Amino acid sequence: MKCLVLLLTFIVFHCEAYQMSRCELVQNLRNHGFPEKKLRDWVCLVEAQSSSCTHLVSKLNKSGHREYGLFQLSDKYWCSNTGKPGNDCNVTCSDLLSDDITKAARCAKLVYKRHGFNAWNGWKNKCQNSLPDISFC
Repeated sequence: MKCLVLLLTFIVFHCEAYQMSRCELVQNLRNHGFPEKKLRDWVCLVEAQSSSCTHLVSKLNKSGHREYGLFQLSDKYWCSNTGKPGNDCNVTCSDLLSDDITKAARCAKLVYKRHGFNAWNGWKNKCQNSLPDISFC
């Protein structure tokens, strides 16, 4: 419980930019072509990973890498933190910190295409057996 409180404090404290409501997130995901039949999974993933904060940057993890943006995509594989686009998504990590989620959405779809939802610990830990209600959006 103490770890959860610390994690939530970190997320809230570091969500200095825009935090989408659930319905705003649903609309953004629809606008970026996420399939309707998997929309509840994507909403749960984003809420679990970033609390829907577009500008969230994680602390350094054990391997010395950070995760960026709404989908918390790692600079180890997906984005470059050198200032030049790179890694598998051919974007800078700062590109993933925008309220315009176009680049982040494209990258997240690539991660999903290669690894499925199991690429995200937030989805594995919180979403596999319990998806949020989005019927009101």
